Amino acid sequence: MTIGSSKGQDEVGESARTSYFNLPALDVSLAFPQATPASKFPPCASDYYQFDDLLTSEEQEIRDKVRECMEKEVAPVMAEYWEKAEFPFHIIPKLGALRICGGTIKGYGCPGHSITGAAIATAEVARVDASCSTFILVHSSLAMLTIALCGSEAQKQKYLPSLAQLNAVGCWALTEPDYGSDASALKTTASKVKGGWILEGQKRWIGNATFADVLVIFARNTTTDQINGYIVKKDAPGLTATKIENKIGLRIVQNADILLKKVFVPDEDRLPGVNSFQDTNKVLAVSRVMVAWQPIGISMGVYDMCHRYLKERKQFGAPLAAFQINQQKLVQMLGNVQAMILVGWRLCKLYEKGKITAGQSSLGKAWITARARETLALGRELLGGNGILADFLVAKAFCDLEPIYTYEGTYDINSLVTGREITGFASFKPAALTKRSRL
Repeated sequence: MTIGSSKGQDEVGESARTSYFNLPALDVSLAFPQATPASKFPPCASDYYQFDDLLTSEEQEIRDKVRECMEKEVAPVMAEYWEKAEFPFHIIPKLGALRICGGTIKGYGCPGHSITGAAIATAEVARVDASCSTFILVHSSLAMLTIALCGSEAQKQKYLPSLAQLNAVGCWALTEPDYGSDASALKTTASKVKGGWILEGQKRWIGNATFADVLVIFARNTTTDQINGYIVKKDAPGLTATKIENKIGLRIVQNADILLKKVFVPDEDRLPGVNSFQDTNKVLAVSRVMVAWQPIGISMGVYDMCHRYLKERKQFGAPLAAFQINQQKLVQMLGNVQAMILVGWRLCKLYEKGKITAGQSSLGKAWITARARETLALGRELLGGNGILADFLVAKAFCDLEPIYTYEGTYDINSLVTGREITGFASFKPAALTKRSRL
């Protein structure tokens, strides 16, 4: 197409364009028939050290039903919705039918799984789609678990049954524009009034918030100056949630900015078990273990995709799997996955025995996400040009891992949590400025 020098490309009329300018893209299976896209998900090939032997029959059953659902219902549509940055609401009933929401919570219609069973479910969802796993983690391991651990009996009875079935969706609002890693300094306020509380402030990066029915919101009590928790219902007067646009990762997740302008919360919806920021640790102790299983699942899926792709794709007259350097990369990925799984499994067992510490869960999350980054970078290399297409999973997973590397504590913050535990010195803040010596 010839363009005159006096015109910009965006000014060129329809007549100057080719007759095929606006044709839809070829289906990837026609455009690239030599390898199978992720819409037909590859079989699991990553359990090289037979981790399956460490699972109970119930945990194996959970894994199998989640895997079947994700491969059948989510894999065919995930690239489309990721590209559009929209949520596939039609899959919510299918996810609800899996009976994994509520994870370890017992009673109130929740499944009461072992933490290992809940972790396996998290990994299997993330293996196919990281956004779906984040949707469930926010809903289940944050919103539901906060109500279960910090709510009154009446609140548990009222909210948990519908949340467990995904008839209602929850979100969890702690992070603010000015306070991410420094969340304990949050400035959203809760002021006591007759019959309840008035919430004022702003939250950011809140997953599920644009369509959540139940919002668990943390605010500073203006009387005690301590952090309290509140249950806010959707469409409460003064509450707005607007989608954050232009993300490059977890595009299916609907993260939002929340504005709270004189939002009234009745006394019955204040969470009695949240009286300081330290009370959030009861929830984070579990959720940080769950988050560690997301990159495990993502890495499993990327390995499975690369394992199949290298056998199907041919260059120089041979499958890519026949080349030494590709085998070396694939084996490095596989070794990472085995180590990540075993660290994640050990975190679960420490939790079950009541022995897990904040430093242990933080190290697990930090180390596992770092290994996952390495694993996905290798997968990106192995797929060549197709490594930048969401159709072949790896590019999408590569981008989706980045926010997971950051949320629930950045790599650096989690490292400092462990560092404080092993040295006895907290180093989160710079040393106080003092008068400098001439030396």
